[in-house]
Parts: sequence; structure tokens; C-alpha cells
Amino acid sequence: MVKQGKGAGGMTGGGGRNLSVRVKTAKGRKSGSTRWLQRQLNDPYVEEAKRQGYRSRAAFKLIEIDDKHQLLKPGMTVLDLGAAPGGWSQIAAQRVGAEQGRGRVIAADISEMEPLAGVEVLHLDVDSEEGAARLREILGGAHADLVLSDMAASATGHKGTDHIRIVALVESALALAAEVLAPGGAFLAKVLQGGGDNELMAALKRDFAKVRHVKPKASRADSAETYVLATGFRGGVEEPVDT
Repeated sequence: MVKQGKGAGGMTGGGGRNLSVRVKTAKGRKSGSTRWLQRQLNDPYVEEAKRQGYRSRAAFKLIEIDDKHQLLKPGMTVLDLGAAPGGWSQIAAQRVGAEQGRGRVIAADISEMEPLAGVEVLHLDVDSEEGAARLREILGGAHADLVLSDMAASATGHKGTDHIRIVALVESALALAAEVLAPGGAFLAKVLQGGGDNELMAALKRDFAKVRHVKPKASRADSAETYVLATGFRGGVEEPVDT
């Protein structure tokens, strides 16, 4: 059951009074699920995503990051890992011109994803050799200019375990990116607050000219998620070692 009451303003107004929604804990529903549902119902980004026809509120995260860092350019090839339900792919397709055939967006996820204009949707396990091989095959020897990863493992509630699991996903995405990125390309991936472990950061700094952490406003303030952005891919060429 939900109750409506006076609340704070939303992201963009529709001229009417904004209402917050309170959710009662129903029989059989865990308190955590109730909190999640209440947060969703009161999230202005969720409402705005529906209004603008975006697949998810995550679209606004990529919009913010791209507006600031100018990652997406017309004609680019973009690989979107963990893409479902498709919020990032939508924005990428719009900004590289994939809907008009000027660029290319390949979206992959282990979960089913509805078709999306200008996007090649693949149902596969990105975190597997078979999935990675399929993506390389789809690229057909061509390079990607940008690899996106919004992949996240199901939360266990144990901070250390969750950290290890998401770092493993980022490492898997990075391994694929190192194979398919064009020199000068970029990599954007979800991590947890505080930034990834030392080995991951060392690998990023070795392969990219610049590495930084970004947390868009659309990422919930109480969420531990943040993003690592690496630009200027060096093409996998390692510095020579003096002997």
C-alpha cells in the first residue's frame, strides 16, 4: 500500500504540486524492499526518465558524465557492457548518431533486453570467455572508441564481498577493453566508493593516459557507487623495461 503526502520538488516541474510517496511494509515484504520501493517512487530521476522515455534513471548518469568529459562523439563505436535495460545505450546511440547510421553501439547483457533503435543488442554473459569472444567476433576486427560498463553484482550486504565482486567485473570489462579499444579510446566503469583496489588502478594507469573517479549527481548520494573514467588508451603498448 502506498500513501501520498507533501514532499520536496522533483527534477523538473509539471506545474502541479509535487507529492512524496510513503510505502507501508506489506505482509511478506522485507523492510529493505519497502525502503527500495519508497526510494524509487520518490526519486525525481525515475520520474524524469519515464517522462523522457529513457529505459532507466541511469541514462542521466551518462548524460552528466558525457556533458562534462565529452566522451561520446558522432561516428564513434561504443561497447556497452551490462547494458540492460538500456539507459546508457539509448544515450550513446543518440550522441554518436547510431540511429542515423553514423556511429555504432553494441549492447551486451546476461539479462534479456528489449530491442533499441540504433543499438545492436546481444544476450550473453560478458563475464565469460565465450561472451568476450562473441563480442570480438561482432566487432569483426574493428576497434571500439569507448567501452562502458555499468555492471554490478547482486549486493550481499557484506561490504568486503561486494567490493571484491564488483572489482572482478571491472577487471573483466577492462581485459576486454584492452583487446578492442582503439588507441586514444576511453573506458568508463562502475566501482564502489573509494575506488577499486590497487591492482585495478595500477592496470588502468598503465594502459591509459589519465584515470579519475567521477560521481554524477544522478548517482544517489547514499549509494556507494562511483565510476572510474580512464581516457587516452595507450594501445596496450607497455613501456620498455631497462635491463
